[in-house]
Amino acid sequence: MQQVSKPLNTSDHSRDKVGLTYVYPVVSRRAGGVSIGINLNPNNACNWRCIYCQVPDLTRGAAPPIILEKLEIELRGFLQELVCGNFMQTQVPPEARTIKDIALSGNGEPTSAKEFEQVIELIGRVKKEFPLPENLKLVLITNGSLINRPHVLAGLKQMACLNGEVWFKLDSATREGRLRINNTRMSLRQVRENISLSASACPTWLQTCVFNLNAQPPSEKETAAYLKFVDSLLQEGVPLKGVLVYGIIRPSFQPESESLSRVDKTWFDLFCNRIRKLGLEVKPNY
Repeated sequence: MQQVSKPLNTSDHSRDKVGLTYVYPVVSRRAGGVSIGINLNPNNACNWRCIYCQVPDLTRGAAPPIILEKLEIELRGFLQELVCGNFMQTQVPPEARTIKDIALSGNGEPTSAKEFEQVIELIGRVKKEFPLPENLKLVLITNGSLINRPHVLAGLKQMACLNGEVWFKLDSATREGRLRINNTRMSLRQVRENISLSASACPTWLQTCVFNLNAQPPSEKETAAYLKFVDSLLQEGVPLKGVLVYGIIRPSFQPESESLSRVDKTWFDLFCNRIRKLGLEVKPNY
């Protein structure tokens, strides 16, 4: 494993910092410490194309076959370096020297990996070998489009036994918004069904990115549709944990990048408060 050229920071989530295929460290502003990333899409392929995505050379597609033996070697070796080596002291800012989670994120949709269930089992098994924090989370960061696949649901149920959480992307509750932001035609009905499936299998947070598009924040029509949809989930008894609301901080590598900018802090805070009024916890990261 190679040493990073400069200490980790929240604005750089490069997947090749330590020269591994599947495992990479980041300092996560949302997690508040070191997040051990698991990249199941080293081919930069995703079934969506979000306009704020920070993956260069993004292509449409799915994860390649996962070499489970290689993933296990990388994860075990990196955990050994974090726990017993000097990586924390030399590569991580003092205020972030805590392992907060293992996160399946990476350069595409992680649930597109056919080996997803085996990956969860592997992570759970390797974790037991190290004196990790008792509250260490296993996080799946997902667009949620493939949650209804049987092997994905089986993996989520395993995650629930490993202090797991699902961060389920919901950037828009309108057909136009999802097409514009996420480049997907997935119906709101399917989004609703998949959120319900996710929350029934593993603790689930909604994850929402807000930003200006052509210098304008989300319209009141978009915001109202979002709030109405989230409220309907609550009225149906879907056991959501809350909403992770965040703004863009790192540059997009998509063609729309120049049209994106951060929303005003006042708008951001008002949006978060409107979600709270529905009765949900909100974790903001402006």
